[in-house]
Amino acid sequence: MKTLHVELGDRRYPIYIGSGLLDQPDWLRPHIPSRQVLVVSNTTVAPLYLKRTLATLGGLRCEAVILPDGEQYKTLAVLDEVFTALLQHRFDRNCTIIALGGGVVGDMAGFAAACYQRGVHFIQIPTTLLAQVDSSVGGKTAVNHPLGKNMIGAFYQPRCVLADTDTLATLPDRELSAGLAEVIKYGLIRDLPFLEWLEANLDALLAREGSALSEAIERSCRNKAEIVAADERETGERALLNLGHTFGHAIETGTGYGTWLHGEAVALGMVLAAELSARLGWLSEKQVERIRTLLDRARLPLAPPPDLSADDFLRLMAVDKKVKDGQLRLILPRGLGQSIIADDVDPILLRKTLEARS
Repeated sequence: MKTLHVELGDRRYPIYIGSGLLDQPDWLRPHIPSRQVLVVSNTTVAPLYLKRTLATLGGLRCEAVILPDGEQYKTLAVLDEVFTALLQHRFDRNCTIIALGGGVVGDMAGFAAACYQRGVHFIQIPTTLLAQVDSSVGGKTAVNHPLGKNMIGAFYQPRCVLADTDTLATLPDRELSAGLAEVIKYGLIRDLPFLEWLEANLDALLAREGSALSEAIERSCRNKAEIVAADERETGERALLNLGHTFGHAIETGTGYGTWLHGEAVALGMVLAAELSARLGWLSEKQVERIRTLLDRARLPLAPPPDLSADDFLRLMAVDKKVKDGQLRLILPRGLGQSIIADDVDPILLRKTLEARS
């Protein structure tokens, strides 16, 4: 078992990574200050892991809310089910909400925790690779709107993150690949040795070898924890974590939430970002091809949806959290293992990049 920490002063919290952690109460119980616990899960994860989680929490007053599974249900209307359960069971402001599931469950449970009685305790138990390496760490919580992804939310940190690598055994292959997109992202934005390690160990990750998965999760979380500690509310460096996301969110919104998995959209977004960087003279074609090859080996898409035009991309990208004073800001690689925040990208080169792919 490995333990990392997100260093946020008196809100410092641990990330536990290991096998069989879900069945060991010693990791969870110290972070639950009262007997009232609401576990939020979904229709896919709950049949697999809810009973075990409740057994680990034995002796506490536990209730559960089971949400429908899918990005298309990440809405204010569905979130209201969580608030209704909290109120029906008369949970007070010292209760704890536990997210048991992937990124959608974590985002919704975290946002509910941020809002209920102006903030209650929150714990993340991520069960997908994407959630274990990215969305469960750092306190970003949100729901979607038909006009834009993750546009309604809050920064709200958990008390701990418990990543049981055994839960990845039940993860569909497509979801595993989607998670690998976020893993690869860390190598591209700031960690060239990790990127090289991924190139050497990708087959082991796809084969779900435990030691390789544990290493990838730890190194990803370490990168994210360092960035979040330095810039919790994304006023600077943390924006680098959005490499590929502005393009990716446009795909998710434009195709309908749930059609493309988040990691798939981010992967294609990273390809577009790399190709734009090449047009700007920041990457060689050989470097771009190296990025494409790694994502292709991870079984991730390299071509955008055929019915999403360059105009569609630009319209959807204009509704993005990183737009500042009407100016689109993109995260672009300036080399392998190095990315920058670019707020003055030539719109002609951006359009050419999108038109070349549409």
